[in-house]
Formats: sequence, structure tokens, C-alpha cells
Amino acid sequence: MNHPITIKSGDIELAGVLQYPVVQEGARCGNKYPIVIICHGFIGNRMGTDRLFVEAAEQLTRSGHLVLRFDYGGCGESTGDYGSGGLDELIAQTRTVIDYASGLDLVDSERLVLLGHSLGGAVAVLTAARDARVKSLVLWAPVAHPYMDIRNIVGMKAIEEIDTVGKTDYMHYLFTKRFTDSLAQFQPLTELGGYGGDVLIVHGTADTVIPVDYCFLYQKMFWLRKEGNCDKEVILQGDHTFSSKASRDELFDVSLRWIESIGKRRSDWSLWTI
Repeated sequence: MNHPITIKSGDIELAGVLQYPVVQEGARCGNKYPIVIICHGFIGNRMGTDRLFVEAAEQLTRSGHLVLRFDYGGCGESTGDYGSGGLDELIAQTRTVIDYASGLDLVDSERLVLLGHSLGGAVAVLTAARDARVKSLVLWAPVAHPYMDIRNIVGMKAIEEIDTVGKTDYMHYLFTKRFTDSLAQFQPLTELGGYGGDVLIVHGTADTVIPVDYCFLYQKMFWLRKEGNCDKEVILQGDHTFSSKASRDELFDVSLRWIESIGKRRSDWSLWTI
């Protein structure tokens, strides 16, 4: 069952959908469920390219997970202007969504997962480093160098226009110097040390938007932490949005098995007392 929601974040209204897990007939009411919050990428939306996040949510709810998909301010059906803010606003909006999810009675707060794709992956990392409520991270083709990676997407001409005029129009979004300055300010690879939870990184070898090498770099940096595990999966011929059926099936299978294994591990540990 899908429940449309609106979450207030400052002056912005974030549009989203809360999807309930599929439960067996006669199952006991009052259970708490793990929740996966999906963070979309640069000028994206909660549906994802070719319904990527819709299909992911269908897989997760069938496996007993709550899923919360939302549009960042200025994207999809949310109010606001995406290009006028910076990564700090995206982090703040993500934390507001976590506030909402954490306040739901049916959410198991010990199994809150942030799933981020592309720039949403970088935002998920930066959010987790600041918010202990994030227990697990799933990163799909995550941005590692926000300024450089977004510069490569919008092109040098747009960046030069921002530097000289103060703004540029890209895909009908108006981006300002505040946005590009914030991209340079935040460094997920160095800030990830503030997060002590478990991580899964999945990247495709045919990704021409964000280099597949990033998944190895991310894993190395996550391994340098004092706590928390990091697993990675490289999907052969997978592009940036895992658009082929084979790569998407593998993406969902790997991610779901990992999320369930982390959940089982937490459940097993909860049976132990000291």
C-alpha cells in the first residue's frame, strides 16, 4: 500500500510516498518494520530514471520493508528551487525526512537504511556522518567528488557562466554560485569517518557519468574507519542507472540480500545480553 505524504522542511514542502510492506494474511498487527529511505540524485525525483526507485521499492516491500521515497526541494512535486541552495540544504532535508520516519510507531529505529544514488549517494554519506540514526548505508554509483562530478555533468561552459555572471540555466534549473561553492565545500570521502555503520556500494562498469573506480576508493576509505564494515559489488556492463534488465536484477538482488543480512545480524545480536 502506498501512502502519499508531505514533509515540511523549513519553508519547503517535500513530496513523498510511504510504501508499506507486504505482510502475510493473518500476520500479527503492531510489528515494527525496517525502513529504507531513498535519496535520489542530481535533478532527479522519487521515481528514478526508468522507474529505478519504484521498482526497488516494490522489491523491498515484498521482503517486509517499509520504503520512503521523496523529492528534494525543487524536484518532482516538492516546492522550492533546487538550484538556489547547496548540499547543506539537501542534508538538512534528508535529516527532516529521517525525523518523520523515526516518528512512525511501526518503524524499527535500529534498522533505518539510507539508500542513495549518484549525488544522492554523496548526500546519504554526508547525512550519515552527521546523524547517528542512520544504521546502514546502501550507495548506488555514488558521487565522490561533488564539485568535479557535477561540473562534468553540467559542463565547463555552465560553470564559467556561474563564475562570471553568478548563475546559469541547466535543464531548466537555475544554478547559482552558492550551489557550486557548496559542492566544493563538502567532501564525502574525508567526512565519512564520522559514520560507524555498515555500508554496501554497488557500481556498474559501463557507468559513463560517475567513474566505477569510485567504488574502490570509497571502500578503501570506509575500511580506514575504526568500526563498521563495507562491502562492494561491481556489476559488469551496468550503466549509471542500471538500465538493462540484467544489471537491474543483479542490483536489486545484491542490495536486498545485503540489507536482509544486516537486519538478521542486528536481530541475532539483540538476543544476546551482557
